[in-house]
Amino acid sequence: MSAQASVAEVKRDKPWIIRTYAGHSTAAESNKLYRGNLAKGQTGLSVAFDLPTQTGYDPDHELARGEVGKVGVSIAHLGDMRALFDQIPLAQMNTSMTINATAPWLLSLYLAVAEEQGAPIAALQGTTQNDIIKEYLSRGTYVFPPAPSLRLTKDVILFTTKNVPKWNPMNVCSYHLQEAGATPVQELSYALAIAMAVLDTVREDPDFDEASFSDVFSRISFFVNAGMRFVTEICKMRAFAELWDEIAQQRYGITDAKKRIFRYGVQVNSLGLTEQQPENNVHRILIEMLAVTLSKRARARAVQLPAWNEALGLPRPWDQQWSMRMQQILAFETDLLEYDDIFDGSTVIESRVEALKEQTRVELKRIAELGGAVTAVEAGELKRALVESNARRIAAIEKGEQIVVGVNKWQQGEPSPLTAGDGAIFTVSETVEMEAEARIREWRSKRDDNAVKQALADLEQAARSGANIMPPSIAAAKAGVTTGEWGQRLREVFGEYRAPTGVTLETVTSGAAEEARLLIADLGERLGETPKLVVGKPGLDGHSNGAEQIALRARDVGFDVTYDGIRQTPTEIVAKAKERGAHVIGLSVLSGSHVPLVREVKAKLREAGLDHVPVVVGGIISTEDELVLKNMGVTAVYTPKDYELDKIMVGLAKVVERALDKRAADKADTEAGVPGAPRPNGNAAQVF
Repeated sequence: MSAQASVAEVKRDKPWIIRTYAGHSTAAESNKLYRGNLAKGQTGLSVAFDLPTQTGYDPDHELARGEVGKVGVSIAHLGDMRALFDQIPLAQMNTSMTINATAPWLLSLYLAVAEEQGAPIAALQGTTQNDIIKEYLSRGTYVFPPAPSLRLTKDVILFTTKNVPKWNPMNVCSYHLQEAGATPVQELSYALAIAMAVLDTVREDPDFDEASFSDVFSRISFFVNAGMRFVTEICKMRAFAELWDEIAQQRYGITDAKKRIFRYGVQVNSLGLTEQQPENNVHRILIEMLAVTLSKRARARAVQLPAWNEALGLPRPWDQQWSMRMQQILAFETDLLEYDDIFDGSTVIESRVEALKEQTRVELKRIAELGGAVTAVEAGELKRALVESNARRIAAIEKGEQIVVGVNKWQQGEPSPLTAGDGAIFTVSETVEMEAEARIREWRSKRDDNAVKQALADLEQAARSGANIMPPSIAAAKAGVTTGEWGQRLREVFGEYRAPTGVTLETVTSGAAEEARLLIADLGERLGETPKLVVGKPGLDGHSNGAEQIALRARDVGFDVTYDGIRQTPTEIVAKAKERGAHVIGLSVLSGSHVPLVREVKAKLREAGLDHVPVVVGGIISTEDELVLKNMGVTAVYTPKDYELDKIMVGLAKVVERALDKRAADKADTEAGVPGAPRPNGNAAQVF
């Protein structure tokens, strides 16, 4: 037999589903992006929704201001969902939807569009993330309290198990836990504890058919993260698979080996993408992808990769194509898929896997002793642990103990031609929001109002009675109900919730440098009181990691810090600044909505007579937008390149000092009879 013949006979494994996480501005524009990516060889869709859609608001709601179409696509009603999948046959597609609080609603819209296309819903394949518990810990797109939220998750699981059997109704999402600072053991244990909490909730339903439990178990999938600790990440994934099989057998008595398989998709780490020397991110993404593909026994079923420039802003189609090509080259040009697990028999791998499993069992026992995942979340125990882990990570980078190339070591480099010129990153026009408002008004004007009222009444009845929420949600979708109307009706039934921030007096951090402490102490002497910082997160952005770490380090250097968590209106932030007598306000916005939200905060400060209080802003902010913010009167702008928290604290102290100098100079001018004399206003284009 020739060498060529033997190679031809090698049976290759089927490659994983190749996706890019995508969606922006309007349904029509996102549809063009999806069809373009599918034409380039993408084999599945992964839909990113904007924050109003994720939190149950229509584009014309006050809290949606500045957020429409920014971090994903705006889907307000059946017409939008119809446009999103125009010319995309859902019967042939595997669609992942990153949606949690409003997962029942977006799935209802998807099913309604599938029916319009003539696709039998029993044949549909895809995933709704639907992991609401981790939203309280990391990403922040929760709406309702934990109990009714878990009930909605359970309703989706029971409905799809019976009616859409190939659908994954829940994607236990440890991805965002790692983004929030989770260690491998925390990622393993928290995700598994969440999965058990959901499965136990399903079993407790009085109408649950126990005979279907193995089917329910088999449809629970996971969505994980892979960071730069390559060997540890491989071992983590093998530990995940083995622990899931162990839980299936020992806790739930699942005997069918196929139904015990650990099925997961992955997006590799975005937390480690750097603004400095962003071209280095290409290598990071590739290495992280290898960690979830090399080991056959723990290989991802679906992979989506971030783009190299996501620390700078939204990626362009070309940037997404580059990440897609990485997957295709590995899957189709190499011989990876021709072999069994290449790590079997490795004593290093086996030892590390066993260590991770044992540490995870210990942590799972601790969570159980706290009352389980939900109770531990409500008590703030898990959130505080994540905040502390993230603080240790940041401190290690600050001290140089954890090397990040181009950031804290080898900072000198050639300018990147990839970031040069106009259009280096994609931006969403502010006209998108106005157009969305006009479209939804038109949608409401053309629908049958009586049908909408009846559909909402039926939805409320189901919510109050405990009936499954899916059938009335699908009926509401077909009747023309909007995302905001669905969300508002359930808010009226279930109420809203504000999760613990993890920023408490008990939260342990690495502390601050003595220089920063002394500077804040000197500032306090000048003020005659402790300097006061109000940290605010305006808008719907729930990514709170940065705000939490700023609040903690400010506490450690001696600021009197007020941080009330996510989803604050500009009015609320200004009211808090007035109540606390703030000397500086720090705003954190990572959704790309910084310009309109900061503009509104500054306007509210003027109305309240607080325009003298300096404002600093942190987020993923382009150089162009930084200038726009400075022209609005923002004193300093911090982006991902500003990783040294003590330097930020020193900068905040100087911001307050300049504001004091300006007020003193203005007072002296007034007393000298020179009103309106030009003075530096502390808004110099300086970033600390």
